[in-house]
Amino acid sequence: MGWTDRHARYFLRIITTHTLLYTEMVTTGALLNGDRKKFLAYHQSEHPLALQLGGSDPAALAECTQMAEQFAYDEVNLNVGCPSDRVKSGMFGACLMARPELVADCVFAMQEKVDVPVTVKCRIGIDDMEDYASFDNFIRIVAEAGCRTFVVHARKAWLKGLSPKQNREIPPLKYDYVHRLKQQHPELEIIINGGIKTMAGVQQQLHSVDGVMLGREAYHNPYLLAPVDSLVYHDQQAVIKSRQQIVEELYEYIDFQLQQGVNLHAITRHILGLFQACRGAKAWRRYLSENAHKDGADSTVVKAALTKVLPRLL
Repeated sequence: MGWTDRHARYFLRIITTHTLLYTEMVTTGALLNGDRKKFLAYHQSEHPLALQLGGSDPAALAECTQMAEQFAYDEVNLNVGCPSDRVKSGMFGACLMARPELVADCVFAMQEKVDVPVTVKCRIGIDDMEDYASFDNFIRIVAEAGCRTFVVHARKAWLKGLSPKQNREIPPLKYDYVHRLKQQHPELEIIINGGIKTMAGVQQQLHSVDGVMLGREAYHNPYLLAPVDSLVYHDQQAVIKSRQQIVEELYEYIDFQLQQGVNLHAITRHILGLFQACRGAKAWRRYLSENAHKDGADSTVVKAALTKVLPRLL
């Protein structure tokens, strides 16, 4: 939330053609009571694209899933993994792992009237619910309702005492729980998430599960995704673009969005990590951060930022 908006996704799609991209989590209340076009709009290039929903009312989730199908999303994902206090108080997110029957009812209602796939993102447990049997029981009950794909963050969440940031770092990773789940449920599609930061790590995980979700690392180090189309999706026609090419493909998009009233910073904040670990990365970040906010800032700011880093790459 607050990160993978439509501008971030457009940028990431320039880097990788085949990777499934996820929206920010959108609550059912926001879609049912707010500006649904604002929340659901996206650029056609973003496909394949999944809408991530937060909620716990089966009827409301079903209605929002129908909206997603109308907007031609490729997947709808029910988030049962977010540990935010706001999520807990709103009765959605990770706290729902304590109520697998309710999650099953939600999934059943979401799938009943649509053809779009409905998936679930979860943790391996919450609070004192940390044994494998409890995790497996949750998966079994939700799978019986028709869910065939589970995206599992291989940490439990502490809903009391840890912040959302701490919940992404402090609870230990237990990849073995997710690997065991796949072994015991070969009929399910199991995607693993959490702490995976390299393509070597991705490929290693793919020996045990069906897929890998990358979160913070893909955002802060987006060029990590450059070889995904060839290495993971085995696209023999895939071309790994240079960082310069990726930036240059953004110019037209930036100028169009500015004409629609978008602030340049709303786009450039997502590309700060493109040159991570490269000489000149700091100069790139600094120039964009200092100039994207200014009145009249447009794609020329990004072009100028590129000149700060290119001589150091050569």
